[in-house]
Amino acid sequence: MCFAVLLDLNVLNTYYIYTVLIRYTADSKGRPVKKAVIYTKQEHNISRDKIDPDALKVVTQLRAYGYDSYIVGGAVRDLLVGHEPKDFDIVTDATPAKIKKLFRNSRIIGRRFRLVHVFFGQKIFEVSTFRSICDGTVGNSFGTMDEDVLRRDFTLNALYYDPIKEQIIDYVDGVKDIKKGILRPVIPLQYIFREDPVRMLRAVKYAATTGCRMSGQLKRKICKSAYLLSPVSPSRLTEELLKIINSGHAYDIVRFAMDVDIYMYLQPAATALMYADRKFERNYFMRLKELDSLHIANPDVRLGQKLVYLIYDFAAELTDWKKEVSGKSAAGELYIRTWTQCRNFVLPMNPQRTELEFAVKTVLKQLGVAVHIPKRTGGHAPVQTDVADSAAVTVRMLPEKTRKNDLKSRTPTPTPRIDNDVVATGFFG
Repeated sequence: MCFAVLLDLNVLNTYYIYTVLIRYTADSKGRPVKKAVIYTKQEHNISRDKIDPDALKVVTQLRAYGYDSYIVGGAVRDLLVGHEPKDFDIVTDATPAKIKKLFRNSRIIGRRFRLVHVFFGQKIFEVSTFRSICDGTVGNSFGTMDEDVLRRDFTLNALYYDPIKEQIIDYVDGVKDIKKGILRPVIPLQYIFREDPVRMLRAVKYAATTGCRMSGQLKRKICKSAYLLSPVSPSRLTEELLKIINSGHAYDIVRFAMDVDIYMYLQPAATALMYADRKFERNYFMRLKELDSLHIANPDVRLGQKLVYLIYDFAAELTDWKKEVSGKSAAGELYIRTWTQCRNFVLPMNPQRTELEFAVKTVLKQLGVAVHIPKRTGGHAPVQTDVADSAAVTVRMLPEKTRKNDLKSRTPTPTPRIDNDVVATGFFG
């Protein structure tokens, strides 16, 4: 239920008339209660042309069958500030089963928190059902839009955009917070991180990437609550880390995460080395800047190439690579130990094995060691390298000219080189 309120404002002897739309709902006694402010197209200036046409199809289809549906979250925030959204998430009062019936190109995902993915070619649109707060902010019961907004983590992500009427529904003053550059939680501080510790990672990401300021109270709460990340599953931490790696803002996010003491739960080995060695810390952050440059230049580059920037300095200091090769170390054993060390280094992140293998081989090549792992014939998957596969792995020093040419070919930043003065020996016996 909406009402229009006309306001006459005398500004410098000039009269302006503003139409303020208010969303009301009824309380238990049937009395109207103000719930949200509705911003029209003239106020939010979002052009419908900026909406992905397939996302618009999803919303239109749901509306055609009598369901409420809105674009929600980060896409609305990005549209408000003039950025192009990466994803368009959609929320509706239709249950997952009903959504599935309306879209043949879809499937239901999730065990506890069930969502629907609607596919248009390579694009995936996540469609969720309004959730209730009867079980707190992480329960799985379906609810209403008025309840759903109270489960959103921060006000800048709690906006609902109606692409049909071209209106933004704002329950929590999110539009004002975005304009002021403030990061403000929707959920009370005593519950927000206790119920879902991953919200701390999102807070850091939003503060680092949107330019919104985090209050001292919120920052202190994150520092005190950082330990809650310890029992979070590796799969969820991997998902958040991959978002950081693919954000184009890895440097800013990791720097902020270090400041509030949560990066130690994402990459404990790297954090420990940064605390112990200032040179490693400088190099690590330099690689993150290079990673961001690579992502900006080529956002579709494979994950393995991006992982190179996380493991390079660690791998470079494992041993004296020239000495290992000249000493005719067992090729297969040398490779698998390097891979194992790097695998442990990035824990609890669990990237796809083939991507980490690619990253390790790339790093070794940059250090002057060529590693070749042949693929099985007959259409089978690539070899999963074990110690038993030692004979299938060859390690040799690349000619200096080849190494230099390979270094020059990398873009957009120069390839790091090995510094033998700081190489630690003895890792491989």
